[in-house]
Amino acid sequence: MPRAFGQRLSWNLRTREILSEFGFHLILLLGAIFWLLPFFWMVSTALKPVAEIFSPNVTLLPVNPTLDNYTKVWASSPFARYLLNSFLVAILILVGQILTIVPAAYAFAKRDFPGKKLLFSIFLATMMIPFHVTIIPNYLTLAKLGWIDSYAGLIIPFLTSVFGIFLLRQFFLSVSNSLLDAARIDGCSELWIMWLVLARSSLPALAAFSVFSFVRQWNLYIWPLIIIESTELKTVTLGLVQFASFESHGVENAGTLMAASSLVVIPIMLVFLLAQQQFIEGITTTGVKG
Repeated sequence: MPRAFGQRLSWNLRTREILSEFGFHLILLLGAIFWLLPFFWMVSTALKPVAEIFSPNVTLLPVNPTLDNYTKVWASSPFARYLLNSFLVAILILVGQILTIVPAAYAFAKRDFPGKKLLFSIFLATMMIPFHVTIIPNYLTLAKLGWIDSYAGLIIPFLTSVFGIFLLRQFFLSVSNSLLDAARIDGCSELWIMWLVLARSSLPALAAFSVFSFVRQWNLYIWPLIIIESTELKTVTLGLVQFASFESHGVENAGTLMAASSLVVIPIMLVFLLAQQQFIEGITTTGVKG
């Protein structure tokens, strides 16, 4: 009898675990569907002909898929140029940020100097300052330097990131100092230790920051709107708004608008998918050590 009771209890516990795991995954699945449905509907609409988009019979998948909407986007606007500008700006900003945040994070995590904690607190406090507060000073500075309507005006104000410094500092703190001491005993310089020991061991954190940085710069709208005047330098967000204003005179252009919007979103999704594993690892392993 006790043995039968124990088996029944074990079976009940296992059943509860299975139901709990099933419920958890069901919630995740419903959440994924909720967030992906607008994107799926956008791509589906972009692949539909005009008659099918406004048909009374609503279909989730295109019955007669076509690439005509994408062809119209490429033919009616320099969208390839917009994509190239955004990609170039986002990549150059990311490279500049990595070159600045790694030394700063190394100094705050592994070096001792007077006022270290106070300076780091000031750095963190600047994260509370809204970006819009600095727009006018940045614009006046760039105007005096002659960098209005240029790649320099798009890139230089964002060549460092306090968030990136904080993120990497937390990851650097988790790296044992004995590893750095061993590198010093082997004759490694501080630059070698910083880039080939610390930075190399912090690739997950760098990947997570890279995704954040790329998405932020790709989606930036206010600053390019203020600083850019020529069509040749417009980023994809400005190009999409301009394209939407041109196409807003008739509902028959809904398919081309969806096609243009999907061209803006797809690169971001590809970046995340390529760095997904490193991104998740970087977020989960970056602690809050002091």
